[in-house]
Amino acid sequence: MATAVVPEHSSLTENTHSDVCIVGAGIAGMTTAYLLAREGRSVIVLDDGRMGGGMTERTTAHLSNAIDDRYFQIERLHGEKGARIAARSHTAAIDRIETIVAEEGIDCDFERLDGYLFAPPGDSKDVLEHELKAAHRAGLTDVEQVERAPIASFDTGLCLRFPRQAQFHPVKYLIGLSRAIERDGGRIFTGTHARNMEGGAHARVETSNGYVVTADAIVIATNTPVNDIVTIHTKQAPYTTYVIGARIPSGSVPRALYWDTADPYHYVRVQGASSREGDPYDVLIVGGEDHKSGQADDGDQRHSQLEAWSRERFPMIERIEFCWSGQVMEPVDGIAFIGRNPGDPRNVYIVTGDSGMGMTHGTIAGILITDLIVGRECSWVPLYEPSRKTLRAFPEYARENINVAMQYVEDHLTGGDVNSPEEIAQGEGAIIRRGMTKRAVYRDERGTVHERSAVCPHLGCVVSWNSLEKTWDCPCHGSSFDRYGRVVNGPANSDLEAVEE
Repeated sequence: MATAVVPEHSSLTENTHSDVCIVGAGIAGMTTAYLLAREGRSVIVLDDGRMGGGMTERTTAHLSNAIDDRYFQIERLHGEKGARIAARSHTAAIDRIETIVAEEGIDCDFERLDGYLFAPPGDSKDVLEHELKAAHRAGLTDVEQVERAPIASFDTGLCLRFPRQAQFHPVKYLIGLSRAIERDGGRIFTGTHARNMEGGAHARVETSNGYVVTADAIVIATNTPVNDIVTIHTKQAPYTTYVIGARIPSGSVPRALYWDTADPYHYVRVQGASSREGDPYDVLIVGGEDHKSGQADDGDQRHSQLEAWSRERFPMIERIEFCWSGQVMEPVDGIAFIGRNPGDPRNVYIVTGDSGMGMTHGTIAGILITDLIVGRECSWVPLYEPSRKTLRAFPEYARENINVAMQYVEDHLTGGDVNSPEEIAQGEGAIIRRGMTKRAVYRDERGTVHERSAVCPHLGCVVSWNSLEKTWDCPCHGSSFDRYGRVVNGPANSDLEAVEE
């Protein structure tokens, strides 16, 4: 976000038609638009914010075929064939990004490098042995066990080396995709909220400014589907993850991807940078400390824990330059949901469930959905089928949905965070109970109070205040609203309801 300037696109100002209308201008939507445009399809991309303004600009941009949920777990849930498809598809996604970067001449810091998976000190190394065997069965026969990761200041002990991983600058990559999409006749409209989406013979996307896009197919690429009320949202859960960017001397940490097997796990990479005077240095990007979205408000503490973890292992850190958070959607069976939307006509497609691997899952979505729309055979379809039911994942399914049910119970039995707006500090928010209802109350920097219903318009859960991002977050399904109650992240697709203040 701090190192790329996103070009402005106009909002939609007329009714129009395209072969495919894509809602969401992040990695999944833009990749799908690019690949469809290359196939000669006319495409329109709509986004209510700026291009890449959702989770794509917040990713740490690991391009990896080392599955976060581990190959031995994917094999248990989806069989050896499923694990092989997962390995092939993530590998193909990295290869496709590399090809697009080369063919389109996109300057986005794309770089091939190794990835290292290690266990925390004191933990059993059995997980590495299980993963090595499962990765080999999945076809990744070049994965090998090595004595340690190549970090002089930190002895990781035994670890697995995954060769030919990659990293890049995702926003610069989207800028390159946007140029190619428009060159091939595609149209991109930002600041345009898709209010309603209907598939079928007369498929249409209605926008909040009153204009309509008709299309032969619709793709919903909004991190989590805003067109679904229940179906997909019972099969995945939103988690907030935290990241710091620490300034370190150039070359002091070898450029590679690093991951541990802690719970929650840590993920690390190095990004080159330079000062205003042109002096080079590196930024060590470290993420982790995840929790269920909307169920904790201690972002500063989690950033401090990341800093402490990092300084212990990387003493060359000079200072922390960036702190931020993002959201990942965790499917109960470890595999994204990509394909035709359950219950909708066959010309509505979705992509969600990134499971911390949004850049490769988003690229897989572009490849798979393009194949479906143009009528080309794709062997990945069954694995990523959104309507699938993975019975072996039922314990995880039950755990996440019991957690959601408990949130509803808590909403009705608890009071507010404070009793009156006067107790809220300027620039902060809190929940206040007013009789039988709860209100989301924000006091701005001038002391003015802004009040909305605290009930998420998606499925009625009560939102909570996020003091780090200054947002209202739903603890049930991950919807997010800005400090004034305007929706910024689904599955909710409308603002918190206005109330009499």
